Amino acid sequence: MVCLTDPLVQKVCQLYEDISKLESLSPSKDVNTLFSELVATCIPPNPIDVSKLCTKIKTVRASLIRLCGEAEGLLEKHYSEILGSLENPLDHLHIFPYYSNYLKLSHREFDLLSHHCSNPRRLAFVGSGPLPLTSIVLASNHMSSTIFHNYDIDASANSVATKLIASHPDLSKRMEFHTTDIMNASLKEYDVVFLAALVGMETEEKIRVIEHLTEHMSPGAILILRSAHGARAFLYPVVEPHNLPGFEVLSIYHPFDEVVNSVVIARKCPKPVGRVDKGLGPLKLCSKCGEMKGFNMKMIEGLAGEDHVC
Repeated sequence: MVCLTDPLVQKVCQLYEDISKLESLSPSKDVNTLFSELVATCIPPNPIDVSKLCTKIKTVRASLIRLCGEAEGLLEKHYSEILGSLENPLDHLHIFPYYSNYLKLSHREFDLLSHHCSNPRRLAFVGSGPLPLTSIVLASNHMSSTIFHNYDIDASANSVATKLIASHPDLSKRMEFHTTDIMNASLKEYDVVFLAALVGMETEEKIRVIEHLTEHMSPGAILILRSAHGARAFLYPVVEPHNLPGFEVLSIYHPFDEVVNSVVIARKCPKPVGRVDKGLGPLKLCSKCGEMKGFNMKMIEGLAGEDHVC
């Protein structure tokens, strides 16, 4: 098939094989070198559509995303433990290698959110991990009065994350951590919900999480999702607009710099009227969502929401 002869795909597959042979994905010279090369390979703009890959490469991509997720978690835990050992940890966030990327991504997400929700009272971040940089950056730089609740299924991640903000006079009062499976949580008290890129690494997993959010977010609340576009979809899962029944897609943003993740902004529809079964369980749809057809992500800044009337 064409994908097997594509130079990009060949390079990604070779890196996947090399990464798979590593004894550990904890930070080390070999791990850092291989993942840096993988990111450098996938960052340049590329028209590849991962939904059209052959079955073999789709399997490689799914496995690679899981390896990336594991390595990312170990990297964040490593640096969170270092930061937690320092006095005033938040004064030293710059030691994390990708801190500048988080600053840029969080600023873009805040700008996109501001068009639809200027001053959220309560925000939930699902999949905050051991180094909750997005919550910290947003709370410190952009949302000075918002209450942040961070959700993660891993108790050890929340333990090291809590130490980072425990001594901070402001964030220690505005930030809480919850150890729970998000599929067992209600999020109706939040104006905004962030869904981390690696919560639901397979499409089916992601859709189940989104279905749960459809049931357990308040009507009108904003959902912010991280996605990927082009070759960057070898690093992170893709969220397409048709994966969001029950939500009105407001904005889609694809970066072209060193920031990897795309951003999708959606609003929980206020009037669910029925259910459909897509083979992944019943999905609650509003009248307009029931008419949505699948379409591919394009570079869209502020997808018109006024045509979607719930």
